Amino acid sequence: MKKILIVLAIIIVQFTIEAQVKTPQGSPKSTLNQIVGLTDVEVVYSRPSARGRAVFGNLVPFGKVWRSGANENTTVSFSDDVIIDGKTLKKGKYALYTIPNIQSWEIIFYKTTDNWGNPAEWNEANVALRAKVKEESLSKLAETFTIGISGLDNNFAFLEMYWENSYVALKFEVPTQKNTLASIEKALAGPSAGDYFSSAQYLYQSNGDITTARMYVDKALELSKEKPFWYNRLKSLIQAKQGDKKGAIETAKISLAAAEIAKNEDYVKMNKDSISEWSKN
Repeated sequence: MKKILIVLAIIIVQFTIEAQVKTPQGSPKSTLNQIVGLTDVEVVYSRPSARGRAVFGNLVPFGKVWRSGANENTTVSFSDDVIIDGKTLKKGKYALYTIPNIQSWEIIFYKTTDNWGNPAEWNEANVALRAKVKEESLSKLAETFTIGISGLDNNFAFLEMYWENSYVALKFEVPTQKNTLASIEKALAGPSAGDYFSSAQYLYQSNGDITTARMYVDKALELSKEKPFWYNRLKSLIQAKQGDKKGAIETAKISLAAAEIAKNEDYVKMNKDSISEWSKN
């Protein structure tokens, strides 16, 4: 009897798994990724369709905050600060709300993005930026709500939205020139202290050329004003691996002193243990 019950339980579980039905979403989720100049832009939203219904002024009332899509928040992310209508929108992720009207729409970037649709309680302090755009009429019916990025230029693009017979586009400017010049200056300045440190660390950990690792860590310390204790810790390990235990102890003492000031107990212990070990040999 017990075996029969076990078999029946297995059959029921298998039937339950196989009986799960997948159906298409009424408002499918969509993700748009676009690089504008050197700025990454991402839009995540759900796309409702009209299905014979009057949209603006009916399904989506005029003059009221709309989620700009369906289901969870429509979100827009910028990897850099952007300029919209002469105002700065800080880089980050925002919920995208709109207030549609007959001749214009208001576009709102909202700081909290975990609302299902509109916030339960609207908080004006969470509004990062508002901008008004002109509403234009489409000659052909757009059945499904669509968000796109158009008019691509190295320095700007347009965040566009359209549905039914309405179309709006919001211009945003990106800091391409600033980012490009910064990239050029960094490249021409050569590797940073962090670049040399990472290279030395890789060679040490991967049993690479230890002489080159020593050259890189020395260069990292030369370029660094702060002389971080983890830089000297790595140098001491490289020196020990080279067979220079005396030099490794002296460097470890420098790292130890800095770690004690920083109150980093892990590095304090590691340096003390190494100094003790290298002093025995």
